[in-house]
Amino acid sequence: MDVSERIQKQLADNPVLLYMKGTPDFPQCGFSAQTVAVLRDIGTKFASVNIFEDPEVREGLKAYSNWPTFPQLYVNGELIGGCDITLELHQSGELKEIMAKAGSAAAEA
Repeated sequence: MDVSERIQKQLADNPVLLYMKGTPDFPQCGFSAQTVAVLRDIGTKFASVNIFEDPEVREGLKAYSNWPTFPQLYVNGELIGGCDITLELHQSGELKEIMAKAGSAAAEA
């Protein structure tokens, strides 16, 4: 299985997937930490891939997404964007709507 097929499988297997530097509990860059904080703030269930643990995916994803930086947030296989876009969507309330439509947001209390 080549790297593109591996990425496609990861995206197919996880409705919300964050390719990031580090892990959600131990992010290794501020942008990844901010993105995790936003997802947790709205109660989103998400999977993550530590790009430092898989250099092939790290390089392959840049070509796959045509997006050169990390983190990269995907919902239902579609690239939402990086940290800045995720923060903007969160501040406008759109991110919660996107996650609700994807079935990934926790039920509101």
